Amino acid sequence: MADETDYYAILGVPKTASADEIKKAYRKFAMKYHPDRNPGDKKAEETFKKGSEAYEVLSDPAKRQRYDQFGAEGVKSQFGPGGFNFDRDFTHAADLNDILSQMFSAMGGGGGRRRRGSIFDFFGGGGSAEPDPNGPQDGADLRYDLEIDLEEALFGATKEITLPLEKDCAACHGSGAAPGTSRERCRRCGGSGYVVAGNSWLQMQQPCPDCRGSGSVVRSPCKACGGSGRVKERTTVSLRIPRGVETGTRMRMAGHGEGGSRGGRPGDLHVFLHVRDNDLFERQGDDLLVTVPVAPDVAALGGDVEVPTPEGAARIRLAPGTPDGKVFRLRGKGCPVLNGRGSGDLLARIAVEIPARLTPEQKRALEDFRAAYDDRSYPVARAFRDRVATFLKAKAGLSS
Repeated sequence: MADETDYYAILGVPKTASADEIKKAYRKFAMKYHPDRNPGDKKAEETFKKGSEAYEVLSDPAKRQRYDQFGAEGVKSQFGPGGFNFDRDFTHAADLNDILSQMFSAMGGGGGRRRRGSIFDFFGGGGSAEPDPNGPQDGADLRYDLEIDLEEALFGATKEITLPLEKDCAACHGSGAAPGTSRERCRRCGGSGYVVAGNSWLQMQQPCPDCRGSGSVVRSPCKACGGSGRVKERTTVSLRIPRGVETGTRMRMAGHGEGGSRGGRPGDLHVFLHVRDNDLFERQGDDLLVTVPVAPDVAALGGDVEVPTPEGAARIRLAPGTPDGKVFRLRGKGCPVLNGRGSGDLLARIAVEIPARLTPEQKRALEDFRAAYDDRSYPVARAFRDRVATFLKAKAGLSS
């Protein structure tokens, strides 16, 4: 695995890569490491997360500029854009808050709540009291990676997503106490959620061991949730995918994340789309590429060829002598533009197909043709032989 801080190396692209090149690299990366394709492989899961993080930065021009200038720390450091943010910059934000609270409680006179003028004021705390640990708590945002077919990306689709989500227990309404009872104030901390430990000259505030900082305890636990106040339920949500999405498209479903506790608001669900490769079309941004096999006689003599498009068949006319690999552009026949008007183009690439099986009559006809043609019939081959002769002549001159 590449250096986990080198986002370009993770996706396997140079630093000069264009936005389209980065998208294409991430699509291949996602197809290789997506958890659905590597069930139970924790290493692949971690690799996939790193690649998604790299794409999220490199696909955003502003974030990419900061990354190129300052490296990984420039986009996720505690002193990065937006200022210091516990929730963003620290995995264990609550632990850091507890440490700072303990350190400065002795200096500020102790007590179970933060006071104006403490160190937290410098970090946007404003000196206001801490939230009530027994009050409403908003649910967490969730990420879900969804694979879809190219057809679904082109024409839109509705997908059902089933997730195991934590919600307030319906029996106890999230309190954790058995129906007919309620939580009781913690006797050890008096409901503050904190206790002060130490001697007369050094005191430290720490979460109460009895209530674990909540300020209240459950004497009669709810049987439905075991006293936690939370239960997991499999929840199915319907996601409408618009026309024109591509790998890396992120869709936000407000209120469909983890459920809030004690009446708090639910979080959001962020769905990241990954479009599978297609056997017929290859996507290039909003354009589609299709390879059309053509018989040699049609390429040589010219004629009409049928070309598949997302909306049906189209026809193109080949001029006599159309070479293998020639690309025709059909305007507006490609992929619909996401959140916009019109569509990209369809690129039809001609592939001259050599007959695999020939009847005796067909063989005789080809032999007669071979006997009749001369160099004028194959100008590309003649030019190739001329280049070979020039090379060998130069080689002979060096040897003499």
